[in-house]
Amino acid sequence: MHKSLIALAVGSALLLGGCKSEQPAKEAAPASQTSAAEAAPAAAVATEGLSQDNPFFAASTLQYQAPDFTKIKSEHFEPALMQGLKEHKAEIEAIANNADAPTFDNTIVAMEKAGALLTRTSKVFYNLTGTDSTPELRALQGKMAPLMSAHSDDINLNPKLFARIEALYNSRDTLGLTKEEVRLIEVYQQQFVMAGAKLTDEQKQKIRTLNEEHSKLTDEFQQRLLRLTKEIAVVVDSKEQLAGLSDTQIRMAADDAKAAGHEGKYLLSITNTTRQPVLSQLENRELRQRVWEASANRGQSGENETASLVSRLAQLRAERAALLGFDNWATYRLGPQMAGNPEAVYKLFGTMVPKVVENTKKEAADIQAMIKKTGGDFELKPWDWEFYAEKVRQEKFSLDEASLKPYFEFNRVLEDGVFYTIKELYGVTMKPRPDLPVYHPDVKAYEMFDEDGTSMAIFYADYFAREGKRGGAWKSSFVDQTGLLGNKPVVLNVMNIKKAPDGEPTFVSYDEVTTMFHEMGHGTHGMFSKVKYPTLAGTKVSRDFVEFPSTFEEDWAAHPKVLANYARHYQTGEALPQDLLDKLLKSRSFNQGFDTLEYMSAALVDLEWHSLKAGEEQKNVVEFEAAALKKHGVDIEAVPPRYRSTYFAHAFPGGYSASYYAYMWSEILAADAFAYVQTQGGLSREIGMKYRKTIREVGNSVPPMEAYKNFRGQEPTTDGLLERRGLK
Repeated sequence: MHKSLIALAVGSALLLGGCKSEQPAKEAAPASQTSAAEAAPAAAVATEGLSQDNPFFAASTLQYQAPDFTKIKSEHFEPALMQGLKEHKAEIEAIANNADAPTFDNTIVAMEKAGALLTRTSKVFYNLTGTDSTPELRALQGKMAPLMSAHSDDINLNPKLFARIEALYNSRDTLGLTKEEVRLIEVYQQQFVMAGAKLTDEQKQKIRTLNEEHSKLTDEFQQRLLRLTKEIAVVVDSKEQLAGLSDTQIRMAADDAKAAGHEGKYLLSITNTTRQPVLSQLENRELRQRVWEASANRGQSGENETASLVSRLAQLRAERAALLGFDNWATYRLGPQMAGNPEAVYKLFGTMVPKVVENTKKEAADIQAMIKKTGGDFELKPWDWEFYAEKVRQEKFSLDEASLKPYFEFNRVLEDGVFYTIKELYGVTMKPRPDLPVYHPDVKAYEMFDEDGTSMAIFYADYFAREGKRGGAWKSSFVDQTGLLGNKPVVLNVMNIKKAPDGEPTFVSYDEVTTMFHEMGHGTHGMFSKVKYPTLAGTKVSRDFVEFPSTFEEDWAAHPKVLANYARHYQTGEALPQDLLDKLLKSRSFNQGFDTLEYMSAALVDLEWHSLKAGEEQKNVVEFEAAALKKHGVDIEAVPPRYRSTYFAHAFPGGYSASYYAYMWSEILAADAFAYVQTQGGLSREIGMKYRKTIREVGNSVPPMEAYKNFRGQEPTTDGLLERRGLK
């Protein structure tokens, strides 16, 4: 329980989720009477100090405690969160002050069971602030940020509590515990030490001060990003300027403009990446530049600037690392990860940069030639890349992305692609649950069943963009699996696909197709979880391992059998013609220099920010970024980082500080595993079940590399990655 509440406290739901939920327990009585671990099962006990009319008063009576959104209103959150903090504090104090000698049950298990009210309320609250935010929710989020941070510090820095954990840690091999239980003690001990449990009282107070400011700034960063998304949308005066867009896209732009108060005009929304999807279609170069600059320059100035927050957050983290005895935040963060230290990541990227830059320059030369060939007399700029790369793609592979769209209708991709694949590999089926209430009309609920008909989980699909939803794609959960409490998972996948007007089919790009597969990789990681203790469940693994199962799932989108099942014309049902299929598969390595370089640039900028030492404050964000890119030889003007610092949601308000590298680190595992699977029968139940049992079901109950070797039989090599990226 404890680890999950910490995650909630430091910045709401993370990009992939991983926060815990469990059944409610009664408020702990004094230690002399009963311990938190001895509390009655939660579902049978009502919480005290909260109105029974509040839907968070007791666990939801819906299947697997899925939230009852027909009853939940904004005003219910604050009293439930405040009472949850109070109850959890009492439970933790009872554990810390227990006069009995520490045991696994009266300390670790007790902490795993504690905080039920806070968890079930927080899970819903922070998911809604990311997916269906309102001014009321955002205001409460700002109010709760320092309170949640202080609560986490009260737990992490409690000397009596840590003394009990440390005693168990030092004797863990003599207690007759299971392997999972020993692992849980080790995870707790490491977490407390990394949080400052061994510091002096004076140092602990400094940590508290830093953490409070950090929580306020990460919350403010998220709030400003949300406001910026609306603020920087590009308003277009005439339909003629939108040449290159489809009629449907133009109607959608007109509808968006009308909704935003620009009747008779057109509005192009900006997604939370530097590259914008419409740049591959817009023929008007001036408009392309406007769109790109709106994206790339956001947050640098104005009322909602985030540049000052970037600078301060980097320093807060550096100061915290110094207090804990580390040179910088990157060293602190990577210690518990698979990478171990920043040098390992720099080395990995350093070995790849020359080849990636070489490929990128070749791609740039092809694009510059295409500009000239089509009558252009200008030098390639970032806003030109996608538009002319698409022309190069068409010439090289005779493949027009627009010709693929009718074969990638959203519902068919989801049901006959994503759901089909997990059935073929893992034996599970997804059945609609229209009876379950949802928090927005665009959200759909499903139930997952195992091959033998056993119900496994509830899944919410929230794929469409809307106002009040933060950018990007992620997995989260309302309830996490735990054998200890008998909870089955309630998971959600979130994306920001532009929904077609009512009555028209929504088509997705192939990039969006692979993202749908990716997020289901996270989703099944949570839904397949089969561990006893909630802190070790599902996606609660190291940052540079958690993206492995999701990236592995991506490659199935291009598997011929899978493609043949979902890539069908939305009107006729005709399968994607073989010639188009062949062109699509051959074109997968196209533009990989660009794709890899923009990702690596962002990851290196993230690491450089978090390699600063305390006192090395960098206030000029633009200059710092430029210097970082030049230092690593990735400063190509036409290929900016995927995220610039001022809207780098992963690295600053999110949970990936000094860890954006994890996508490529995990991709090494994913590519190696996928290549291995192809030698073992490919899309088969036998190899899929082996993967499910050794990787998906074990969560963090097994160390990551041990889990990988249990599946693969050896450590990974980079051969699969180089092939996957078209660099070999």
